[in-house]
Amino acid sequence: MNVLVTGSNGFIGKHMCLLLKRKGHTVFEYDLGSTEDELRDYVSKADFVIHLAGINRPLTTEEFYNGNTNFTKKIVDLIKESGKDTPIIMSSSIQASLDNDYGKSKKMGEDYLFSSGLPVYVYRLANAFGKWCRPNYNSACATFCYNIAHNLEIQIRDREYVVHFNYVTDIVEEFLRVVELKEHKGEKNILYVNPTHDCSLGKLADLLYYFKGEIESDRHLPIIHDEFELKLFKTFCDYLSEEGYTYNFAEDNRGSFEELYKSKKWGQISDNVAYPGITKGGHYHKYKKEIFYTVIGKSEIKQRDIKTNEMITDVVDGNHPNPINIRVGYTHQIKNIGDTNTHTIMWISEIYNPETHDTYREEVEK
Repeated sequence: MNVLVTGSNGFIGKHMCLLLKRKGHTVFEYDLGSTEDELRDYVSKADFVIHLAGINRPLTTEEFYNGNTNFTKKIVDLIKESGKDTPIIMSSSIQASLDNDYGKSKKMGEDYLFSSGLPVYVYRLANAFGKWCRPNYNSACATFCYNIAHNLEIQIRDREYVVHFNYVTDIVEEFLRVVELKEHKGEKNILYVNPTHDCSLGKLADLLYYFKGEIESDRHLPIIHDEFELKLFKTFCDYLSEEGYTYNFAEDNRGSFEELYKSKKWGQISDNVAYPGITKGGHYHKYKKEIFYTVIGKSEIKQRDIKTNEMITDVVDGNHPNPINIRVGYTHQIKNIGDTNTHTIMWISEIYNPETHDTYREEVEK
């Protein structure tokens, strides 16, 4: 499918474009620096439009309405000019219900879409967070992550103030779901991305300081209590990342594996996702140390001593934190024995290097 993404170079736009491309879609990227002729061409070729572009920190009040209202009208007019009924997703904001210029400009854009006659999906997003979000701009989460990761002070006016959060991966996966619907009828009502996570500014800061302290301790991995903490930890790792490292993401019919953090001093942290019934592993290390910590779902971790054949089996559940130390010289595997996908945070004592991999294949169960 040909998908036009406006605001393609923004925080959500970058994630959206990568996900679409990974799923095999052709993406037309429109952002600052793109021309009106390009926009017209992209609209004429697009099978779907994801409208993420907008203004939230203008120099003048008029920019709110030009960037959020008038630009939305332009896209609708270009779709109609092309003679197509191209479906469109618009990323609006929960502030659209407030009496400020940003909110009013978003609300006017929503209203124009609903009156357009096109199949539209209007989402009011909460405060988006995740990796690549710009600090010291309009995100308390990104600013806190960056400052705490770099040992800078943070300012909190009210520790009890509760912020509503949407995780960027949840946002783009919801948009992808809509894009890949068999039929696009649109929705007449405002939509929201689930889940929305509520967290006070004080708790947010406390969690980030805790994450940093645990990573730099002998334990290396923090105790994760729920889905929000996992998403926040993955976000925080991006701001800890040292310059010069490449972070890999792999996905296949078993699940996925995402590198989160690399440090010559503290080792490497990754997030392993396994689908139900899937077993991963079947190797051992001669000197590397590892910790497996399933934070969502249920896993069975087996380790076998390659010399004595002693077998150690641990069943771990994300509802009951229990990090498992992987023993040197024990071939090991991890199996998803639950009904849902598992997320297992994995720490290894050094960054993976194919030239000194210290990884040797041997099945656990002969």
